[in-house]
Amino acid sequence: MLGQDGHAVLALVLMLLLWREAAPIEVPQDPKILQDLKQPPTIVKQSVKDYIVDPRDNIIIECEAKGNPVPTFSWRRNGKFFNIGKDPRVTMRKRSGTLEIGFRSGGRPEDYEGEYQCFATNDLGVALSNKILLRVSKAPLWPKEVLEPVMVTEGSPLVLPCNPPPGLPPPYTFWMNSGMVPIPQDKRVSMGLNGDLYFSNVLAKDAHTDYSCNARFPFTHTIQQKNPFTLRVQTKELYNDTSYNATDPYGGRKVAESTPNFLSPSGSESTKMVLRDEKLLLECIAAGLPTPTVKWFKKGGDLPARKVKFENYNKTLKIINVSEEDAGEYVCMANNHLGSIRHSIFVQVKAAPYWLDKPTNLVLAPDENGRLVCRANGNPKPNIQWLINGQPVESSPPNPSRQELGDTIIFRSVQMGSSAVYQCNASNQHGYLLANAFVSVLDMPPRMLGPKNQLIKVIENNRTFLDCPFFGSPLPELRWFKNGQGSGLDGGQYRVYINGTLEIKRARAEDEGTYTCLANSILGSAENQVRLEVKEPTRIVRAPEHQSAIRGSTARFNCKVKSDPTLPITVTWTKDDKPLNMGWRLRKDEESLTIPNVNEGDEGTYSCTVKSEIDQDSASARLTVLEEASLNPSVSSALPPDRPDPPIDLDLSDPAARSIRLTWIPGNDHRSPVTQFLVQFEENRWEPGRWQNLSTYPGDLNSVILQLAPFVNYQFRVIAINSVGQSKPSRPSLRYKTSGAAPDAIPKGLRGWGSKKDNMEISWEPLLDLERNGPNLRYNVWWRRKELEEEWNNVTTMESKYVVQNTETYVPYEIKIQAMNEFGPGPESNVVTGYSGEDKPTDAPTDLQMSKVDDTTAHIHWKPVDLNSVQGEFKEYRLYYWRESSLVPGLVVSKEKKTKGFYSTVAGPSGILSDLVPYSKYKMFMVVANNRFEGPPSNTVEFTTKEGVPDAPRFFRINRRSFDTIHLQWDKPLEPNGILIAYQLKYHTVNGSRVGHTQLETFYPNVTDFSLRLPDRSTRYKFFLSARTTVGAGEVFAEESPHFANEENFTDATGLGDKTVKVVPVKQQPPITVADLIAGAKYHLRVYSHELNSVSSKSVTFKTKAAYIDQVDIATQGWFIGLMCAIALIILILLIVCFIKRSRGGKYPVRDKKDLPLDPVDQKDQDGSFDYHSDEDNKPLQGSQTSLDGNVKESDDSLVDYGEGGDGQFNEDGSFIGQYTVKKDKDETEGNESSEATSPVNAIYSLA
Repeated sequence: MLGQDGHAVLALVLMLLLWREAAPIEVPQDPKILQDLKQPPTIVKQSVKDYIVDPRDNIIIECEAKGNPVPTFSWRRNGKFFNIGKDPRVTMRKRSGTLEIGFRSGGRPEDYEGEYQCFATNDLGVALSNKILLRVSKAPLWPKEVLEPVMVTEGSPLVLPCNPPPGLPPPYTFWMNSGMVPIPQDKRVSMGLNGDLYFSNVLAKDAHTDYSCNARFPFTHTIQQKNPFTLRVQTKELYNDTSYNATDPYGGRKVAESTPNFLSPSGSESTKMVLRDEKLLLECIAAGLPTPTVKWFKKGGDLPARKVKFENYNKTLKIINVSEEDAGEYVCMANNHLGSIRHSIFVQVKAAPYWLDKPTNLVLAPDENGRLVCRANGNPKPNIQWLINGQPVESSPPNPSRQELGDTIIFRSVQMGSSAVYQCNASNQHGYLLANAFVSVLDMPPRMLGPKNQLIKVIENNRTFLDCPFFGSPLPELRWFKNGQGSGLDGGQYRVYINGTLEIKRARAEDEGTYTCLANSILGSAENQVRLEVKEPTRIVRAPEHQSAIRGSTARFNCKVKSDPTLPITVTWTKDDKPLNMGWRLRKDEESLTIPNVNEGDEGTYSCTVKSEIDQDSASARLTVLEEASLNPSVSSALPPDRPDPPIDLDLSDPAARSIRLTWIPGNDHRSPVTQFLVQFEENRWEPGRWQNLSTYPGDLNSVILQLAPFVNYQFRVIAINSVGQSKPSRPSLRYKTSGAAPDAIPKGLRGWGSKKDNMEISWEPLLDLERNGPNLRYNVWWRRKELEEEWNNVTTMESKYVVQNTETYVPYEIKIQAMNEFGPGPESNVVTGYSGEDKPTDAPTDLQMSKVDDTTAHIHWKPVDLNSVQGEFKEYRLYYWRESSLVPGLVVSKEKKTKGFYSTVAGPSGILSDLVPYSKYKMFMVVANNRFEGPPSNTVEFTTKEGVPDAPRFFRINRRSFDTIHLQWDKPLEPNGILIAYQLKYHTVNGSRVGHTQLETFYPNVTDFSLRLPDRSTRYKFFLSARTTVGAGEVFAEESPHFANEENFTDATGLGDKTVKVVPVKQQPPITVADLIAGAKYHLRVYSHELNSVSSKSVTFKTKAAYIDQVDIATQGWFIGLMCAIALIILILLIVCFIKRSRGGKYPVRDKKDLPLDPVDQKDQDGSFDYHSDEDNKPLQGSQTSLDGNVKESDDSLVDYGEGGDGQFNEDGSFIGQYTVKKDKDETEGNESSEATSPVNAIYSLA
C-alpha cells in the first residue's frame, strides 16, 4: 500500500502530466514598447564577489540596474542596512546604485572593509546583487632579522627559506643576489611553489654569491627584499676556480654520491584538494647526487596530454581548468644511477556551485502558466534556496498561483499584480551562486512595430520576405491576407514565420498586391499593410564582345538592356575596373559605347553595368589595339585568325614557402590577340598525371606569382587563349616541391547524429588532397554535453567519422574538430550542435475525432503528446488513413494506406484531411513521429464521406458506321462518388466557328450507348457526356464526331459540298500531325490562341492527295457484273493463244529475216535448223548467268518479269510454266510495248 508520501508523489506526477505551460513571451527591444512596458528591476552591472581595492585610491562599489519605473537603490553592509546619508565620505551616483567612498578629508580605507549587497527596487519587485566582500590590499614589511651564514657540505642538499610576509593578495616571490642579479635556476637549483630555494646538491661555486628572496606586491607595485643569505660550502679538498667545468663540476675532487630523496613534499604520500575549473599544481623536488630526474605518472590511466604541462624542469605538474576526471593518484618518481624514490599525491576535485539551468526572466499574460527552473551542481551538492524580492519564500505572502517544488517554481493562471523578482541562491562550503529572474505579468493589446504601408519591390522568380513585427500580451495570433480577401496565407509557396514574416518562395506577377497582416488576441487586434510589386529582371540582352581595332579606327561596344519599364536604370561603363571618364572623344548612348580614333591607351577590358534600385547586371569585353594596316597588305593579313601557338621556355624563379614566380615566352597569336593565359599544374603525390587548372591571367602578362599549397611536388604548363580558342599546352616546367605546414583548412560538413538511441555519430568531410599540407593527416574531435559546461572529450582519428557510445537518448552535444599533421595542428572549427540517437516515442495522440466531414475533406482534432515523450526531434503527427469500402454497392476499392503529416505544437492541434473519395467509408489512426521512429497508434476512427459528383465516364467512343448514323458508347465512371441516377448528353452542330443549338438527352444509369441519325452526311457534332448523382453532374467527357471512312467534302467547284471548319487542340511543342483530313480537298490552315482568338497566325493553303471516289457502290450493279464476266472470257482466250505462241519459241527451221546475212556466230543444229538471234535476243533473260561473250547482262525484257520472281521454268518441249503477274517496275516507268501487249493482266490494271 502507498503511504501518505506515496500518494503525494503520485498526485504530483499526475499534476505535472496534466499541466501545460505557455511559451514565455519575448519582449522586443523596440523603444515604443519599452517606453510603455512596466518591468521589474534587473541588475546589469556589479562588482566582483571578492573585491580587493588599492588603499591609495577611492573605493568604488558598482551596482547598476534597469527597470520601468526606474529603480531606486539601497545597500546592506555585513547584513545590516547601510545608511549612506550619515557618512559624509560615502556618496551614491545619480540614477545608479554605485557607491563612491572618498578619503580626501581623512579616514582609513580599512574601516570600510566588510560584506556589501545592493538592492534595486521599483513598484514591481526587488533585485539583489551578489554579496561583495570588500578588502583593502596590504603590503606588510619584511620582519627584520639577522641571518647567520649557512654552512653546508659540498654535495649535500640545501633549502633556503623565503617566508614572505602575508599580503593581500599574496605577493609574487623570486630570488636575486644583493647586486639585483637573478639567481640562475636549472635542474639542480630551483624555486619551489612556496617560494623557497631548493638545491638538489650544493657545489663549491654556489658560495660565490649571496641569495636574497624578493616579494612583489601587485597592487602597490612595490618590491621588498629579505636580508640575503651567505652560503659557505665545506669541501674535503681544496677548491680551485680554474678546475671547474660543466662535465666535471667538482674539479676532479671526490664527492660522495647519494641516492634520491624528496625535499618537497615529505613522506611517501600526501593529499591535495583543488576546485573545479581552477589550476592544479603538484610539486616534487628531489635531492641527490647526481641530480635526480623527475618523472610523473597517474595510476589507472594516462596523463591527459592536452591539459598537462610540466614546468620548473619537470619538477612541477600543471593542469589548467581542472575537472572531476582529473581526480586520482598522481605519482612522481625521482631517480639517478644509484636508485629511485616515489611519492604519491592523492588529488581530490571539489566544486563550488556551477549552473546547469540558470533561471531566466519570465513574461506571462494573465491566466497563463509558466515556471522558473534553478538547477546547479557542485561538490558537495549545493543547497538551493528561493527568495522573492530578497525575502525567503517561506516568509513571503502566500500566493495560490505559485508552487515551489525544489529547484522549480510553478506558476498557474497568473494574475495582474503578481509580478516580482525571484532570487535563486545555490551554495555549498566552497562558494555560492545568486541569480535574479523576474516574473512580469503583462497585458498589452496587439501592436504593430514596423513602418506603416511599406512598399516592397522584388524581381520576378526571386524569394522575398514581407516583415510584420508585432507584439502583444497574450501573444497575438498573426495571419496574412492578400488584397483583403480569402483565408490566411500559409502553405504552398507561402510560409509564415513565428516572428510574423511572410515568405513568398518564388514571386510571380500574380503575386502583386496589398498584403495585410492581422494580429488578434482577446485584448483586441492590430493590422498593417505591405504593398508588393513584382518587377521584371534587369538584364543585358546584347552584351559587348571581344574585338580588335586598328589604331585610328572606331570601336563600338554594344550594351542593350531590357528591364522593367517602371524601374529607372542607370548604365555605367568602366575600363579595367575603373570609372570611365566620358570626355570629348568617347560617346555613350542608351545601347552602346563608341570609341573613335582608337589608340594604344584605349586597350583594356570594358565593362557595362546596368543598375536599378533592386538589381543589376554586368558584362565585359576586351579591346585589343592593332598597328596600322600596311598600304600593301601581305598575303598573311588576309588569312583568317587561328588558335595561338603554345608558350615556350617556362622558367621558375623566386621560390618561397607557398609561392613561386613562373615566366614564359608567348607563342605566335595568329592574327588574334591572346586574351588570357591558363596556368595548369600536375603533382605526383596524390593524382599523378592529371593536369588541373590553377589560375588564369590577362593576356598581356608573361610573368606571374603562383600561390601554392604546402607539401606538393608541382610542375606547370601554360595554355594561351584568344578569340578562336585555346592553344596546345606548353611543355611542362621543372618540378618544384613546397615544404610542409600545419593544415590551413577546417574540415567541412561537421555534424552529429545518432544512428542508435545510445550513440552519436560525428562525421565530417575529409580534407582534399591539396589541403593536407603534410603527411600523417588526422583529426582531433571534441565533444561535450551542451549547456552543462562539462569538460571537452577528445579523440584523434584518421577516419572521417567517430561514434560516441553510451549516450543518453536525444540530447544536444557541442562538437568541434581540428585537422593536424606531422607539422602541427590546424585551426579549430566553430562549435556546432549535434544530437545523440532517437528512440521510439512512448506516447500516442489521444481523443482523435472528426468535427466536419463533407465529400472530399474532413476536419480532425486530437490531443497532443508531451514533447518529452517523443524521445527525439518532433517531426510531425502522422495520420494513417485508408478507404475501407465504398457505399456504392458492388464497387471494389483499394485499401492501400495513405499518410498525411501535421506539424503543430499548440495545445489544441487540428488539421484538414483532403483528397478523400466521396461516398466512402474510411478508417484512420494517428501516431507521433520523430526523424527515425513512430510512436504507438491512437484510437482508430471510422467516418464516411458525403455523396459527391461522379468522375468522367471511363471511356466515350463515337463511331460513324454509315453515312447517316453516329453510334455513341460509354462506360460507367471509375469512381461514381455516389449512386448514379442518370447520364446527361449535350451536343450541338459544329460548322467552323459557328456553333449550333445545344440539344440534351438524358439516359437511365444502366444505358451506355446511343445512336444519332444525321440530317446531313457532312454534319459535324460536338458531344458533352457526364454522369449525375443527386448532388449534381460530374466531370464532362467531350468528343467530336469523326469523318466517315473514304468521305470527301467536295469543294465549291464541284457544286456538291460545303466548307467546314475543323479545330484541332494543340497541347505539345511543334511539329504536330493533323489527321482525319479528306483526300483531294483544299484546306486553309491557321494557328490561333484558344484563350484569345485575336492572336492568330497567317492562313496557309494546301491540298491533300486525291483518292478513289466511292460515292456509288458500282460493285452491286448488274451491268458491271456482266462487263466483268465478258472481260474475263476474253482474257482466258488471250491466255490460251499466248501459251500456244510461246510453246514454239526459241528454235525455227527458217529465219524470218531472209534478206539479212547470217551472223558469224550463228550455229547449225543437227536437224538443219539454226539458233535464231536478234539484237534483242542477245540480251539474256533476267536472272540468267552469262551471255555468249561471257559477260553478265541484264535483260530489258524477260518472261521472268511475268513470273513470281526469277523462278520461271520450262517443260520438256520448251513451253513456259508459271503464272503471269503485273510487271511492276518497268511498266510504271518505261511502258515497254512488246510485253504489255501480250499481258492481259496489264489491261485490267489500266481499266482500274
